[in-house]
Amino acid sequence: MAGADFAITNGIGYDAWSDKLLAANPASSRTALKVGDLLGKKEGDNPHQWYSAESVTKVIDQITADYKKIDPADAAYFDQQKTTFTTKALARYNQLEADIKARYASTPIGASESIVTPLSESLGLKMLTPETFLDAMSEGTDPTAADKATIDQQISGKQIKVYVYNSQNSTPTWPRRSTRPRNRASP
Repeated sequence: MAGADFAITNGIGYDAWSDKLLAANPASSRTALKVGDLLGKKEGDNPHQWYSAESVTKVIDQITADYKKIDPADAAYFDQQKTTFTTKALARYNQLEADIKARYASTPIGASESIVTPLSESLGLKMLTPETFLDAMSEGTDPTAADKATIDQQISGKQIKVYVYNSQNSTPTWPRRSTRPRNRASP
């Protein structure tokens, strides 16, 4: 990044090392885009903004604007690339998201940590898992007993239709291993 003309970082507490790296290699001609700042997010907010269609659109727009500022002679090319990317490369993704939103809006879901929150918001799903539980799991701390009891009750009471589990953020006590035998009809 020391010689980069354009640096894109996430921010929001996700890649604090990048600020130190850029500061150690200052370049007055470098354009730096910190996604969290662009989106008005602060450390402690959900850093997984690449799962939010609204956030992705804002980042695409800003990258295009920054490219045009860096190289004004090729502004038309950057606009054309943005159009191609948003209308063709993202077409299938956008269609799937629209289909899911149309079919499953307001469906109650649960999750093992906060990575899915921006996507659930984009899709119009109803996240029932307490935010404090999601944050604790994302930060590698133990959830409160009350939050764990809430999740257990949501699962056993079948209040949620889908539970999104991220195995990267599991702890010895969560998820609780079921003692019921699983259906082994298919391998």
